[in-house]
Amino acid sequence: MASQADSVELKLTVPDSALRSTVDALGMDPLDAEMRQVVFFDTADLALNQVGLLVRARRIQGGSGDTVVKLRPVVPGQLPDNFRKAPQLGVEVDVMPGGHVCSASMKGASNAKRIRKVLHGAAKIGSLFEPTQKQFFQAYAPDGVRFRDLKPLGPITILKLKFRPSDYDRRIVAELWFFPDGSRILELSTKTAPKDMFSVGAEVRDYLVTRGVDLSGEQQTKTKKALQFFASA
Repeated sequence: MASQADSVELKLTVPDSALRSTVDALGMDPLDAEMRQVVFFDTADLALNQVGLLVRARRIQGGSGDTVVKLRPVVPGQLPDNFRKAPQLGVEVDVMPGGHVCSASMKGASNAKRIRKVLHGAAKIGSLFEPTQKQFFQAYAPDGVRFRDLKPLGPITILKLKFRPSDYDRRIVAELWFFPDGSRILELSTKTAPKDMFSVGAEVRDYLVTRGVDLSGEQQTKTKKALQFFASA
């Protein structure tokens, strides 16, 4: 499956108790981080999530933004040609300690102002998404579910930092998610080509261990926690 993907992203979530020690160990500077807001769209009973469909918009500091309609898990070879060959579609394998999942993401451009209008009820959710994204949504959404049936879940504030440790020549991305109940999730990730997945995975793991980063914590899925939090609220 990985060989059919466009890229592989290696991910690790760090327990909240180890957040500060991880920041210090890797030499991260929070002042270099970019602020973002993420909002998901689903029905009240999370009908999209139940079939593996994710609809999301992201506001980015400075005024830009983007959207995605994502399906997971997928088998890349089973995607229809009209979707697989679309330039907006990316197929990626997310690898975390204890498991992996392959997803297909139909991406679109937006901006922070347009997304904010939707959050304030001044524009329809469907107005954020491009025709190819809507086709992808309709192909995999549960019967009878349309964009007009969705509601915003969020937003969640995020700090995103791209950095290279002084003693390691690979770019690492850190995302710190702030949930309204005061809890946080720190995710570390790095991307690689499918053919290098195992070698890079071992290399990154060894580096983090030498820096004293805790790899034994329970792995948390940011999206799953966000959907459950806002749906219950």
